[in-house]
Formats: sequence, structure tokens, C-alpha cells
Amino acid sequence: MIGKLRNIVTKKYFHIVVVISIIFIFLFILGIIILKYNVEGETNMPFELTKITLISSCEGKDIESTDTKWAFDVYQSNDIYLYLDKNKNYKETKAIQSVTIDNIQIESNKKDNIKLYKPDENPETKLFKNTEENIVNTINYKGEMESNLKNLTISNQGGIIAFRLSNDNIAQYTSNDETINHLELLQKAEVKQEDLNAKISFDLTIKIAEGNQYKTTINLELPVENVIEQGTTSKEITNMEDFIFKRVKI
Repeated sequence: MIGKLRNIVTKKYFHIVVVISIIFIFLFILGIIILKYNVEGETNMPFELTKITLISSCEGKDIESTDTKWAFDVYQSNDIYLYLDKNKNYKETKAIQSVTIDNIQIESNKKDNIKLYKPDENPETKLFKNTEENIVNTINYKGEMESNLKNLTISNQGGIIAFRLSNDNIAQYTSNDETINHLELLQKAEVKQEDLNAKISFDLTIKIAEGNQYKTTINLELPVENVIEQGTTSKEITNMEDFIFKRVKI
């Protein structure tokens, strides 16, 4: 019996079968690891996305009119705030070099009206101002000692970044009323919900000073509910399970 086993083991095909089996097991384990990574992504990043705040509102820009007391271009804006915090379970000290928002995709009846705005740099104005010079295709926040939204900087140990997606020129409204409540402009201009609804996706990339980059794609539905009726609405997203970060090859 031992002699037969020795003969089998010394056969060339036996060694081939063993090698093939080892390769198969290795590929199977590698496949499980890749599948797990695709599902879970990075599980121990130095910084984490912990919250997203959405603020939807309506506003109007004055336009010239010789026939009425008031004349507005009505637009509906969505201000988006992303909160990045240090991962308490990450043992090393790292620093944020930059955070980038890009690859914005829009699905909407009014797709061509939706513009991306960076914060206005003038310290004396509101955070967001819908002007031509603030329209951008991408936004890059630089890691610094302190956060400053208007200067597009974020603390290198975590902070907040913000940008605006605005549905511009969706209606015009004129009136001879004594006063105008801007929160009622969407209603008064008889804007329809289907002209506001948009599905938005964009990439969020966190670059660490030491070189690693982590990217996720964020999908949002805008605006927050009831903005037509209320004029301004807000929502907080704290469940981050759907936003899977993966390491970017440099």
C-alpha cells in the first residue's frame, strides 16, 4: 500500500494536480478578498465622512421692469455640507492634503439650469452667491491649519466642506404688492415639483498628505421635500453605509 502511494506521489501528473489545486485555492481566496473589498471598501481610513446636511431654499434675483413694482428671476438652491472627522479607531496621525468634489452627474427635467457654485470669497457677503464668477465644474478644498469655507480650506484634522447646486432661471415672477416674501416665490410663480426634482451624483476624493487617496461616489435626490410650500427645508443624512470609499491608485 505504501509502495503504491509512493508511486502515485512520484508521478508527474500528481505534481501537476497539486500545483493546479494550490493555484485554484489562491485564486478563490483572492476572489473573496476582492469581493469583500468591493462591497465594504476601506474599513479603516484615517478620516471618515460622518454626516451630510442638505438645505433647500428659494430665492429671487431682481430684474428690470417698467410695468410692475417687483420683478424676479426665481431660482431654487440646494446647499450641501459634508462633515469629515478623524477616525477614532485609526492609530496613526495623518493630515488631509485636499478634498475634491468632481465628476458631477445630473438627471433632471431642467438639467441645463442646474449649476455648481463654490462659496463666495467676499468675507462681507453670504456664504453662497449665485454669480457667474462662482460657477465651477469642480471644487477643491485645501488642507490647512484651520477651516474657512470662503477660502476653500479645511482643517487638516477634519472639518466641513460646502458647495451649492442651484436650479437657476426656473421662473419669472412680477408683482405690484407692497412687500414680497421670498420664501413664497416658488408658490407664487407656480413652479411645479417635477421641474425641481433632480438626481445628483458626484465623486468625493480625500487626499492624505502622506500620499493615499480615497474616493466614493455620493448620490442625492434634490431638493429636500416641501420646499415649494415652506420656502426652505433641510435634512441630515447620518447613515453613511451606502458611501463606499476605495483607495485610488496613484
